[in-house]
Amino acid sequence: MIHVVPRFRIGLLFLVLVLAAPASWGALPATDGDGNALPSLAPMLARTMPGVVNIATRSRIRVQDNPMLQDPFFRWFFGAPARPKQRETQSLGSGVIIDAKQGYVLTNNHVVDKASEIAVTLKDGRHLNAKLIGADRAADVAVIQIPADDLVAIEVADSSTLRVGDFVVAIGNPFGLNQTATSGIVSAMGRSGLGIEGYEDFIQTDASINPGNSGGALVNLKGELIGINTAILAPGGGNVGIGFAIPSNMVMQLMHQLVEYGEVRRGLLGIAAQDLTPDLSLAFGLPQNRHGAVVVKVTDDTPAAKAGIRSGDIITALNGEEIRSSAEIRNKIGLLRVGQRASLDIERDGRSLTLTAEIAEPVIATAGGGKLDPRLAGAEFSDLEQGMGLSRDDVQGVVVTAVEARSPAASAGLRPGDIITSVNRRPIKSLSEIKVIFRKKSDSLLINIRRGNMALFVLLR
Repeated sequence: MIHVVPRFRIGLLFLVLVLAAPASWGALPATDGDGNALPSLAPMLARTMPGVVNIATRSRIRVQDNPMLQDPFFRWFFGAPARPKQRETQSLGSGVIIDAKQGYVLTNNHVVDKASEIAVTLKDGRHLNAKLIGADRAADVAVIQIPADDLVAIEVADSSTLRVGDFVVAIGNPFGLNQTATSGIVSAMGRSGLGIEGYEDFIQTDASINPGNSGGALVNLKGELIGINTAILAPGGGNVGIGFAIPSNMVMQLMHQLVEYGEVRRGLLGIAAQDLTPDLSLAFGLPQNRHGAVVVKVTDDTPAAKAGIRSGDIITALNGEEIRSSAEIRNKIGLLRVGQRASLDIERDGRSLTLTAEIAEPVIATAGGGKLDPRLAGAEFSDLEQGMGLSRDDVQGVVVTAVEARSPAASAGLRPGDIITSVNRRPIKSLSEIKVIFRKKSDSLLINIRRGNMALFVLLR
C-alpha cells in the first residue's frame, strides 16, 4: 500500500531539519522539559532583539486655512488668529542600534521626517529622547542618536552574499506591538522600479512586515543585520507576504555620510542608461544572456563626457562590481561621493575598455511647486539628470525631488521620484520648459507621470 504524506507535513519536516542544524544556520536548539532538543530561534532573538528599538514621534503640522483667510485683511475682518493653526500628529516606527558607543540608531526617513520630538523605547523598557543626526529622503534612511549607556548593537552582515531562499527574520514594532519577530525567506534581490523611493535596490521577503515595522531589522539566522525594513506591498491595506528592506551594504554607506555631513552628498556622472535586453544584445552582437546597462545619452561637460563615455557603450562593471541593469548603475553611482573615481568596464564595438571618471558636484536647479502653480504647492522639482544624479532609462522630463506631507501636491498624488514627462499633452524635457507651460494659466492640468515601470495621468482642477 502506498502512503501519501500530506504536503504540510513534508513542509514541517523540512523546516525542522533545517532549523536543527545550528552550526550552519546559527539557530541554536532549545530543549523541552525532558531534555529533548527542539529547534528554536529564541537564543538568536534573545541576543538580537535588544538592538532593535521602538520609535514614537510627534509632529506639528500647519492646518490649511480657508483660502480667503490667507489674506491678512480677511483674517482681521473675521477675527481669525494671526498665527496659523497647527495640529499635532503622532507616528510609530522602529530602529536599529548600529553603534553602541556613539548611540547611533538607523531607521527610515519617513519614520522621523518633520518630527519635533523623537522618543525611543529600548527592549529593557527604558525611554530615551533622541536627536536627528541626518536623513536622506531619496533612499529613505535616517540616523538618530540616543544616550550611549549600556546599549546593544546589532552586528552587520554583507548583504551581497544573500541568496534567494535564505531564511530571514524581521524584528520591529508593527501596529505598536512592541518587539515582534516574524520569519520568512528572501524572495528576491535587487528589486527596483517600484516608485517607493528615489534609489531602490530592495531585498524582497515574505516575512510579515506591517505598519510600524518601518526602520526595523531584517536579520539572518545568525542575528546579523542584512537590511532595514522599509515598505510593504499591500493592495488591500494589510500584509500580503511581499515586504521590502534596504540592503545593509547600501544603508551603511549612506550612514557614514549622514553621520559626517548630516546629508548624503551624491555626485553626478552625466549619463542616461537603459537595461541591456536580449534584443539589444543581439543588435550589439553580444550573447543574449549578457547583462549590463546601455548608455543612451551623455550630457556635455560632465565627468562621463570628459572620460570618453559614448552613447551606445555598454557598462558591465563599476569599480570591479558587475552591473546587471540600469538601476544598478544608478544606485552605485548614487552611493559615490563627489571627488571619488569611478572605474567603468565598457563594451564598445566588440572591444573591452576601462574608462575612469571623477564624480563631480551636481549643479542642481530646483523649482518650488507653489511658484509654478498653487495646486503643486509642497513639491519640489529639478531637472532629471541633475536631481537624480543619473537618468532613468531614456526617459526625459522633470523629477519630483520632494513632496511635503498633506500638501496640495501630496493630495494630488505626487510622490518623490515621480518624473513628469508632459503637461497638458506637451512633452517636458527640463525645468525651463515646464516653467514656460505653467506661465500660461489653465483651469485644469493634465500631468503625465512616469513612476518606476508605470505611467499614469494626474488631473488637477
